[in-house]
Amino acid sequence: MKKLLVLLLTLAIVLSGCSTSSEDIYDSQEVVDEVTESEVANEETDEVEEAPDEEAQVDEAIEEERGQIVIKSLDDIDAAIAMMTLEEKAGQLIQAERGGIQLSEVSQYNIGSILSGGGSVPSKNNPEGWITLTNRMQKVSRNSSSGIPLVYGIDAVHGNGNVADVTIFPHNIGLGAANDPELMEAIGGATAREVAATGVDWNFGPAVSCVQDIRWGRSYESYSEDINIVAALAAPYITGMQNEGVLATTKHFIGDGHVAFGTGEGDNLIDRGDVTVDREYMLEINLPAYRAAIEAGTKSIMASFNSVNGEKVHGDKYLLTDVLRGELGFEGLVVSDWEAIHTIAPTLPDQVAKSINAGVDLLMQPYNWKDVYFAIISKVEDGTISEERLNEAVRRNLVFKFEAGLFVDNFEKEAGQVGTSENKAIAREAVAKSMVLLENSGVLPLKKDAKVYLTGPASDNVGIQSGGWTREWQGNMDPDQNGGISLMDAMSLVLSENGGELVASPDEADVVVISIGEMPYTEMFGDTADLSMTGPLSLVGNLEAIEEAKFSGKPVVTIMIAGRPMLLEDYVNDWDALVMAWLPGTEGNGMTDVLFGDSPFTGKLPVTWPKTNDQAADSVIMDNYDTIDHEYKIGYGLTY
Repeated sequence: MKKLLVLLLTLAIVLSGCSTSSEDIYDSQEVVDEVTESEVANEETDEVEEAPDEEAQVDEAIEEERGQIVIKSLDDIDAAIAMMTLEEKAGQLIQAERGGIQLSEVSQYNIGSILSGGGSVPSKNNPEGWITLTNRMQKVSRNSSSGIPLVYGIDAVHGNGNVADVTIFPHNIGLGAANDPELMEAIGGATAREVAATGVDWNFGPAVSCVQDIRWGRSYESYSEDINIVAALAAPYITGMQNEGVLATTKHFIGDGHVAFGTGEGDNLIDRGDVTVDREYMLEINLPAYRAAIEAGTKSIMASFNSVNGEKVHGDKYLLTDVLRGELGFEGLVVSDWEAIHTIAPTLPDQVAKSINAGVDLLMQPYNWKDVYFAIISKVEDGTISEERLNEAVRRNLVFKFEAGLFVDNFEKEAGQVGTSENKAIAREAVAKSMVLLENSGVLPLKKDAKVYLTGPASDNVGIQSGGWTREWQGNMDPDQNGGISLMDAMSLVLSENGGELVASPDEADVVVISIGEMPYTEMFGDTADLSMTGPLSLVGNLEAIEEAKFSGKPVVTIMIAGRPMLLEDYVNDWDALVMAWLPGTEGNGMTDVLFGDSPFTGKLPVTWPKTNDQAADSVIMDNYDTIDHEYKIGYGLTY
């Protein structure tokens, strides 16, 4: 019956003229119930052009003669490597995207790791759906000739953002404004709990980028332009995360925040570009964060897309081996960024060899992973990659998996909870502490019994509050994202419980509150030459809200929701108060905690606030910093 079902499934695929998608295979409960993983593999073997029957027979013969690899302790790893074939080792150095690989290929090629990129989710995007996916992946990986389990990774950079109804924390720049190491440990733990709830073992965070030019599209992923703040916050986050059983990745090594404007890769203005300052100076400014992360026990480090003085980091042995391994003493896993090896050499085989020889241990090649697999084998066979270096990389992958607790017989996990009241309370506290009060003529705190006119494009939109890396790679503008609390939701609740109300026009109001800012973006899509209120990434409606408030004749409170400072120009002269809320996430009630005076403003600017676009690259590390007339200096922030 099972074989008949397989034949019928295969026939249906052929007749439809398309191959089965990975989502179909991962998510189809009917297939799981009726067909074993080995039969699913048989169903798909015909779709794999470079996997001849002889190879499968060789793997079966090896498994029968040697048996699968058994690792009970770290002491078993070297013996395990000695028993592994070249093909098995090659597979361990590959990380594929869940949407770019078939289940049978996971076992057939002994794949070492799977990731879900931004927006890559199972059809049931909840803990139960994720657990089904990750358990199935683990089961199939153990059916390989080596039996070595895979490790699953995800970008949970401000909460487990791919998953529906999770807690979304403020992005890093807001956490830099809060500057609370104890809170960071709690956030790391809360994030890990919501990652572990989905069966995922590994988070690609925290970023320890030290942003020096806020025109960069990843500015909000940086805690601060001050490396000491970055180091102080990253370390406890790592501790909190790994104490809850999810392995952390410190990224991106090294210099991504120091890339010069105009050097961006391809059409990018800045992202993935070149660090043009002296290499030793760049290291001096950036290494403290990596020292802190390594001391905190980070298990992995991700190499950076950027180049340093013209040489791409992914191919730079001096940085990835001499500095990271030698000077810093890092012993963990180095993983490449998404297809980042493609710019370091002319051909894929040379890219593979150069990156591995430079010090990369795991290649994040989401879709061309099979070509990479054969390139590894070829480059080992011709001696370009030495057996010693290959074994070193394999060992780091196996140690990493052992530290993740993957070498166990009872590997299947159960779904946990996300969006818990405990985690939301932590996020709410983080929002309140991240808010920075920049101007206040006495209109704040707001009176709870006031009549408030609330307007502006960011006033009632949780998607805007959450920014990029939320549900999709670039984020979205879903006003009800994850069932979160918008600014309007939070203000309405406070006012309605205390005799106040939100009113429909400025004429009825005691005070006008406007919320303006930026649209969601991620990475190079956030690069900009214009930080103005009407720039290409600003929200449509910013200017209209500003003008409506100006001509209302009422006190005006402006709340900015954005991933970086925006140019205030002369607008600020018409405002009675100005608050920077950054990208607060789902717990908008943290904003009202400080706006209505239940908690004090304690946040301080983690970056310099420029007056003009020409000042966007000004930073506290400049020798003449104190002599420049900025809108606000790093560290500025008022309180009640």
